[in-house]
Amino acid sequence: MTLLRSMLYFPANSVRMTVNAVTLPADAVIFDLEDAVSLDDKETARVFARDHIRLMKGRGIHTIVRINSLATGLTTDDLDAIVVKGLDGVMLAKTETASEVAQLSKMLDKVEKNSALTRNCIEIIPLIESAKGVLNAFQIVSSSRRVVAAAFGAGDYCRDLGGDITSISREEIELLYARSSIVNSSRAAGVQAIDTPFLGLLTDREAFAKEVKLAVQLGFMGKQCIHPSQIDTVNSSFSPSPQEVDRSRRIVKAFEEAQARGLGAISFEGKMVDTMNYRQAKETLARAQAIEERTNANLRASHLNIREIFLRQ
Repeated sequence: MTLLRSMLYFPANSVRMTVNAVTLPADAVIFDLEDAVSLDDKETARVFARDHIRLMKGRGIHTIVRINSLATGLTTDDLDAIVVKGLDGVMLAKTETASEVAQLSKMLDKVEKNSALTRNCIEIIPLIESAKGVLNAFQIVSSSRRVVAAAFGAGDYCRDLGGDITSISREEIELLYARSSIVNSSRAAGVQAIDTPFLGLLTDREAFAKEVKLAVQLGFMGKQCIHPSQIDTVNSSFSPSPQEVDRSRRIVKAFEEAQARGLGAISFEGKMVDTMNYRQAKETLARAQAIEERTNANLRASHLNIREIFLRQ
């Protein structure tokens, strides 16, 4: 499975942040070609993103580029520049309809062919940032087999509703409907839901921890991060505990033994366990395995040799 607990943003034209990113424990990095880059710097940012994709992939980091929305007219130029071997996926800014995802998928078909890449090798993560996008969330995430996750962008969503991120309540009740809709739609479509970046002060760790806990409770599988200090909290919060992994392992063993005897449900530690519980336990074990593999990769990537920047161009 694609592990997307922590997804770290940084401007695509920042070499310093790119060099730092390869030593961080984020599951994925997002080269931002949209809001973090001015119109005059788009072309330079595309070149930087393209040239560092292989560096990221060589360190086992899932590599995403946030591309500009179709309405900007910049999407084709983005794709022509950054779709290279090693790129895992693109995040489509301000996604509002299923037709936008379908159009992007066709564009990727063409670029993959021109780049001699395997068809459908580039994933899509729609970034839902508006009331219309939330309303169409299920159609959006169901519109292409390329879609592996849906991400929420609370900043633009608040502005679309006529508000401002500075006026969001401590409880963030204003975002509850959008968050729940995106989680429910994603789960129904069989993909992951990724929560919005934290929009408060970086120094407000209590508020950040509270927001992460809420995202876990609502069913998100990960969260977008805007600073390295957020990664460890996000990773630990979206990881099953050792106790959960051990219990899942025992459930799978007991249920499979019961299935071999022709039983469809069993009693486990005083509670009924059926196919739903079995599938959930299997998902927990798969997630734990992906986390272990990612952790081992991080241990091998504790520093960066500057030569790697040039050798992987």
